[in-house]
Amino acid sequence: MDLNALLLFIPASFALNMVPGPNNLLSMHNGQRFGFMYAIGAGLGRLLAFALMILLVATGLSTLLYASEAVFFTIKIIGALYLFWIAYQLWTSDISNVDAQKIEHKTIYKLAKQEFLLASGNPKAILIFTAFLPQFVDISKNSSSQFLTLGVIFLLLEILAVFLYASFGIYLRTWFSKPTMRRLFNRGCALFIGTIGIGLITERRV
Repeated sequence: MDLNALLLFIPASFALNMVPGPNNLLSMHNGQRFGFMYAIGAGLGRLLAFALMILLVATGLSTLLYASEAVFFTIKIIGALYLFWIAYQLWTSDISNVDAQKIEHKTIYKLAKQEFLLASGNPKAILIFTAFLPQFVDISKNSSSQFLTLGVIFLLLEILAVFLYASFGIYLRTWFSKPTMRRLFNRGCALFIGTIGIGLITERRV
């Protein structure tokens, strides 16, 4: 792989990783509500979804998905509906004692499953792996190995994004110690995620 292309890919990829999309907002919320380790564990679900997408791109199967308007539109609608469901859960979430919520309602597995489904239903993630990654591949060389390299780098940067958003959530957990502030934070995230869902439905595919 060309070194110049790699040096361009890393900052561009990190910028995409750090965009406050639905998964990053969810990591921040999980950190604020359930704690750092729960947020990091939940982030593994997102990484698994992205790893599977990268595998599809590397094997060329994503070409069929990207070429099919019907399949892509279906994924977009399902993803938007799931975003609305997440927004609803955040809007109506219990703002009682944080530790009690962690023990009674959620496990790392359930949180990771939520992140996995959210990432899998996000067509923007599909576009990143089908339109963004290929721009840094030298077609005169082995493309599969290059996709693997780019994919591993992307996932490492995504881990950093999970860490940073979860850490910020911990800061908010201390800052929003009052139930009223927690409610405002949850509903702010709900509005943001709901807006992203509306954007998915109304945005035209390029």
